[in-house]
Amino acid sequence: MRSVVLSGFMATGKSTLGARLSARLGMAFVDSDVEIERASGMSVAELWRAEGEPAFRAQEAAILRALLLDSTPRVIAFGGGSVTSRPLRHLALDNAFVVTLTADPATIVARAGNLASRPNLAAGDPILRATELLEARAAAYAECHLSLSTEGVDLDDLIDRIAQALVRDPIAVPLGQRSYTVDMANGEPSRLTDAIARSAPSSIFVVTDANVLRARGKELDAALQPLAIPQTRIVLPPGETHKTIASVGAIWDASLGAGIDRDALVVAFGGGVMGDLAGFAASTLLRGVRFLQVPTTLLAMVDSSVGGKTGFDHPTGKNLIGSFHQPSAVVVDLDHLTTLPPRERIAGLAEVVKIALATDLVLLETLEKQADHLSDTSVLYAIVRRAIEAKARIVRDDEREGGRRAVLNVGHTLGHALEAHGGFSKYLHGEAVALGTVLELETSHALGITPADLVSRARTLFGRLKLPVDVAPGELASAWGFVASDKKRRAASLLFPAITAPGVSEVRSISLSSFKEAALRRPVQRSERPV
Repeated sequence: MRSVVLSGFMATGKSTLGARLSARLGMAFVDSDVEIERASGMSVAELWRAEGEPAFRAQEAAILRALLLDSTPRVIAFGGGSVTSRPLRHLALDNAFVVTLTADPATIVARAGNLASRPNLAAGDPILRATELLEARAAAYAECHLSLSTEGVDLDDLIDRIAQALVRDPIAVPLGQRSYTVDMANGEPSRLTDAIARSAPSSIFVVTDANVLRARGKELDAALQPLAIPQTRIVLPPGETHKTIASVGAIWDASLGAGIDRDALVVAFGGGVMGDLAGFAASTLLRGVRFLQVPTTLLAMVDSSVGGKTGFDHPTGKNLIGSFHQPSAVVVDLDHLTTLPPRERIAGLAEVVKIALATDLVLLETLEKQADHLSDTSVLYAIVRRAIEAKARIVRDDEREGGRRAVLNVGHTLGHALEAHGGFSKYLHGEAVALGTVLELETSHALGITPADLVSRARTLFGRLKLPVDVAPGELASAWGFVASDKKRRAASLLFPAITAPGVSEVRSISLSSFKEAALRRPVQRSERPV
């Protein structure tokens, strides 16, 4: 078990709850203010007056950083402003389970007691000051695994809810007030039930396709049956060829026809196509309603369900029309993979390899070690979780792909071109990504960016996973027209995600002419499709 961090404004109950929670969990309790006073020999108020807030925050950060990096599990009560430090906040999210406690300004002031010992409230109207600080810190407080109000709630009830959430062990995607969590499970429809219940929607609009409904309809029914909430199902034709404006229109028509309102929840139940279509429709319906991602394919679990990219294809290329619209939550249940065709399950591994090559050496080494054991659910579970965590870290630093997030496009420039050239039917998306990744690595090697041994390492791993690594002679040249319409193109240049070492990547601007020359003169071999 990892440490539990109690965050939130002063007087929200962190110290009181922390002492009780630590006893329940069998962990030591640490109050950051007490540790600061012990280290400085002064009270918080005295330290604040003597050295000012910046010096206080520096001491606080040093103490909390050491606690978070220590492997001993603890319950740690943060100071009210601790999480205003972005690096410290993200360190806490990476190394602990973060619970934000909330209360309204009047309650906070009433609980605060002697305001002389509360330097942030001591001057002026304390309720107004508390209100201003809460507004200023709202985005930081929202980045957590669990948020709980302590207004009129029994302590034992709060402790029970934290203990239950610890069992869930969600992954946080910290994006300020657009933050959400990813729940992972294996054969637990109740996880979806609970996720919907936490959203408290006025109605539910499930977007799925005929194939998914046939294979996983019973699990969907099991999750929705306990909810006394009006439900509408929108069943679309399956496949990438139907990832079009017509399918989006079908979602709009059905939702508006059923009287959707702004408190409704769109539930995307299916693979990446359903997630992208449902997410885009949700982003535009009534200028934006909430949606929940329930990926049923491996590819969607590790990639498209996290990060808020939505959209649909256009005849000139893939995903050229879309929006960024973050889900309210994601529920990943590996049991959905038991009915997934083997070819699609294998294809999903391409996105795992991609993110490992680009950002996570440990994940890459794990894949190489466990490549022959991925039928073991416990092995796959750990790999899927690490892949999601890796993507969440990238997304939190660059939500709208203005810079670093573009490294996640490894394999997609050439992969999308091959996919579109094949009419979105020759290759599954993951197969196209595998091909695109190998082609782009060979291209970047030709440009002097990627070492040869990493190209060989990637080809070997994809091959062990039974993913394609070669295209037929002339196929890439025939598909080149789709590269020109790629979203990453900037005039005559391309923002290229270049892998410079295992788990290390950067975005480089490369001229399209240089990229084309290097890509088309790389050695080509006869295509081998997985069976």
